[in-house]
Amino acid sequence: MQWTDEELQAIVDEHALVLFMKGDPNEPQCGFSSRAAQVLQSFGEPFAAVNILSDPRAIPSVCAWSDFPTMPQVFVQGELVGGSDIILEMLEDGSLKEMFDAGRSA
Repeated sequence: MQWTDEELQAIVDEHALVLFMKGDPNEPQCGFSSRAAQVLQSFGEPFAAVNILSDPRAIPSVCAWSDFPTMPQVFVQGELVGGSDIILEMLEDGSLKEMFDAGRSA
């Protein structure tokens, strides 16, 4: 992967839930990525996980493209919602399901 804006946008457009993370859901490489993956796994919908440690260009490319400085990054229906703290809050208050369902019916 070249990590171009177009390639990153294509990933987000193709999947309703996308997690850019350090490692993968089975072997996360940081606590925040682990928590974000656990939240999405408990949500029960399929999600795409992109390991941004697979290439040294990935983190700066993703952060520049999304205009968000940290990892992990969670996208719901093409929209950046934030990292592990935000996605956990959204799961708990029901807004994750609302946002996910709204995109599915659009």
